[in-house]
Amino acid sequence: MTVRPTDLVSLVHLGCARNLIDSELILGRLAEEGLVITNDPAEAHTVVINTCSFIGPARDESHATIAQYLERKRAGELARVVVAGCLVQRFGATLREQHPDVDVFAEISDYRELAKTVRRLADGADHRDYLAGPGLRAPDRDDARLLSTPGSYAYLRISHGCDHTCSFCAIPAIRGPHRSKRPAAVCEEAEELIAAGVKELVLVAEDSTAWGRDFDMELPQLVEALAELDGDHRIRVMYAYPNRFPWELTTLLREHPKVVPYLDIPIQHASTPVLRAMRRAGSGEQVRKTLDRLLDEVPGIMLRTTVLLGFPGETDADAAELVQLVRDYRLSRLGAFTYSPEEGTFGFTLPDRVPADIAAARRDAVLAARDENLEVVQEEQAGRVLEVLVDEPPGPDGLQVARSAYDAPEVDLVTWVEGANAPVGTRLRVEVIGIDDDKNLVGRPVGGKPAAAPRKERSGGARRPRGGRRRR
Repeated sequence: MTVRPTDLVSLVHLGCARNLIDSELILGRLAEEGLVITNDPAEAHTVVINTCSFIGPARDESHATIAQYLERKRAGELARVVVAGCLVQRFGATLREQHPDVDVFAEISDYRELAKTVRRLADGADHRDYLAGPGLRAPDRDDARLLSTPGSYAYLRISHGCDHTCSFCAIPAIRGPHRSKRPAAVCEEAEELIAAGVKELVLVAEDSTAWGRDFDMELPQLVEALAELDGDHRIRVMYAYPNRFPWELTTLLREHPKVVPYLDIPIQHASTPVLRAMRRAGSGEQVRKTLDRLLDEVPGIMLRTTVLLGFPGETDADAAELVQLVRDYRLSRLGAFTYSPEEGTFGFTLPDRVPADIAAARRDAVLAARDENLEVVQEEQAGRVLEVLVDEPPGPDGLQVARSAYDAPEVDLVTWVEGANAPVGTRLRVEVIGIDDDKNLVGRPVGGKPAAAPRKERSGGARRPRGGRRRR
């Protein structure tokens, strides 16, 4: 079949894993319209940019990416530029003033109209230049997606929106209040992914631990239902808000062979005054109690978290308390960011903003503590045999990218496997023989049955602190 040059479309994805699902939905709808997807924007007639608007640096990246492709359009290197997603949802038609050469702006939707509009662009037909969303997306199952992740893992969205009123966060204004997908819908999506060969389902949401509360269920019920589906798959839980934590989940994290003993639980801070200014429910003491209980109930669990430095009113002592918590709990999978004032949020109105250079220095101190932990945690793996999931075919150097239970895709580390040449999605037993300069593990395959996911041992994950904890 001859492909018309005007039918070639490329998508540029920006933002988080939840936004990646939207990108995959856009690709699915474009394919349904008979458009041909190319991974190389240089080949495309039309480029669709799925933007992010969570914080200032994400907006800056979105605007810079739009400007980059508009420049290519003006140079005659591509014909059309379409901008979709969070940036459009948040700022609407005002974007036209900033980027008048964009052909179409599209708010968050089911993306059918977006795909039809790109089809019209390809055909040279009349089209609308602004596609308003129809309102809050219903918590129905997502339609077919063109996966952009390796065949080994895929993201599975279990809900939309967020009910929290954190004073630094604009997500509720972009994505709306929390709406849980029904368990049957989530399981149906999961079954399709498993049938396609996906070996790890990474559960994502704005607030995964709120799943089901809008119809008197709790997250552990969904996780167990997904784990009990037929197939050689595992379940990994991300974005678990720490307050009102569904503690039945720890039984599954500890005991179910298909539930990875790993939890992404964004604590944001350790200081009670800062947490209260952030409008996070709870206190620094409650954060510690939550981490303690997780470590007690799930031996060997790997905890990942996210923290925010430089929130208005934060002091040197507050920041030092966070650094101490990172050391006490030996947190090695951690993202640290500086505060970005967001219009429309309560934090935007607060006085006592922290100068950017001081906020950056505090962030760097947290990351330095993390990296100290990381080196120790990774070096402790030397000589151990771990189960890893292969994410990529061998590279020119013969190494394959894989991950153990300790690492989520994209945000954590990898294990480099020497001499495997295994298909993507294979689970291998590897003996850890070292770490590289970036603290990734290096391993070699060993014979025998696949190793069990690590459980009932503390050497791989965080540890409870041994005295000397700072409390306010």
